[in-house]
Amino acid sequence: MRSRDGRFDGAFFFAVETTGIYCRPSCPAVTPKRANVRFFATAAAAQSSGFRACRRCRPDAVPGSAEWNVRADVVGRAMRLIADGVVDREGVAGLAGRLGYSARQVQRQLTAELGAGPVALARAQRAHTARVLVQTTGLPITEIAFASGFASVRQFNDTIRAVYASTPSELRAAAAPKNGRARRTATPNAGIPLRLAHRGPYQAGPVFDLLEREAVPGIEEVGGPPGARTYRRTLRLPYGTGIVAVDERPGTVRTGSGAHPGGWLDARLHLTDPRDLTTAVQRLRRQLDLDADPYAVDERLGADPGLAPLVAARPGLRSPGTADPEELAVRALVGRAEAERLVRRYGKALDAPCGSLTHLFPEPAVLAGAEPGGTLGALTAALADHAVRLDPGADRDDAQDALRAVPGLDARTIAEIRTRALGDPDVAPPGADVPDSWRPWRSYALNHLRAAGKWEFR
Repeated sequence: MRSRDGRFDGAFFFAVETTGIYCRPSCPAVTPKRANVRFFATAAAAQSSGFRACRRCRPDAVPGSAEWNVRADVVGRAMRLIADGVVDREGVAGLAGRLGYSARQVQRQLTAELGAGPVALARAQRAHTARVLVQTTGLPITEIAFASGFASVRQFNDTIRAVYASTPSELRAAAAPKNGRARRTATPNAGIPLRLAHRGPYQAGPVFDLLEREAVPGIEEVGGPPGARTYRRTLRLPYGTGIVAVDERPGTVRTGSGAHPGGWLDARLHLTDPRDLTTAVQRLRRQLDLDADPYAVDERLGADPGLAPLVAARPGLRSPGTADPEELAVRALVGRAEAERLVRRYGKALDAPCGSLTHLFPEPAVLAGAEPGGTLGALTAALADHAVRLDPGADRDDAQDALRAVPGLDARTIAEIRTRALGDPDVAPPGADVPDSWRPWRSYALNHLRAAGKWEFR
């Protein structure tokens, strides 16, 4: 905190009792006296203790803690589900049901470890979503209240005042330019512009290479020259559909000392229902692996003599996931060409196509009914009846056991599904002699080998 180390933004927060404000570790404000400082594991815990977000460092906008991607226990699974919007859609009872625990047990475990229960954690997320919509779109304030997941306008207003010490109208006014020119705000037709924050360096090139190599026409496209590409895809979301565009060229923030605290990728979301904003953003973050901790990964893998030059050449290399786990499972099985056929034949056409983006990937139930035979039929049937669960709260070991029970599904495909659909950072390729010293980042080690041409893609 004293050194304003951006590597820890999102890993913890600190609050100052004399000001009532909480911040990220890299906040540029004058370092407070230690006696006046309290530390919190989450922004929600700071808010629940009565602190409001700093206007200078915007602690609510930091990348999510990488810990929730690594951990496979109940707390880690719960945090991934909350980020996906499950509490807003299904309540605490729905969250507990997905985890296989009682609501009281989930409340107790989250509060004991994080200082905030599921309602408070979801509330903090709703407040951040609301601020983004208030400051970047031209949507009416009332519409933003419900789009953010609040049950009433009064609850929305009270939360914004408590978290940001401002009214929604004041937040919107503060985001307006001071030169008197009209501010270009987004509209539902123009989409919602976002900066998707990440910590540390981000190797966008290998990520976009993979996206371009795998892009399935109709649901995905990658355009532009290397270094300035844009990835676009369609999304099936809880309340509607969406189209997202992400630019390859990252924005970066550097300190005077030359440190690399992080940066962002520019994105734009077109949603048929604004209530899907939080879910769409989180699924995109998982696909691009934006919440990773590259410092921890590079430190461990860089200690290996064989990997050290690869890590030095590509600091911050990511392990891409997916925006739709069930789609990824099918694509991992059938390959790109067959996936294109499935989209053309069974994909749902968008009500408003956008360029070459015309369809959503077919749902497992549709594929199971249309092509019930073979491994594809067995896999889609298992996904459709939830015998195989790949949602953010799924237990990774249970999911792998269920995948092994699918006739014809080979070990390599299962490993790919576990790595990308389930976001496991520590998957070793089947049959490979991988040193334990790479744990818990074996998925990242494999990506370094692939990027260097020392491991073949499927």
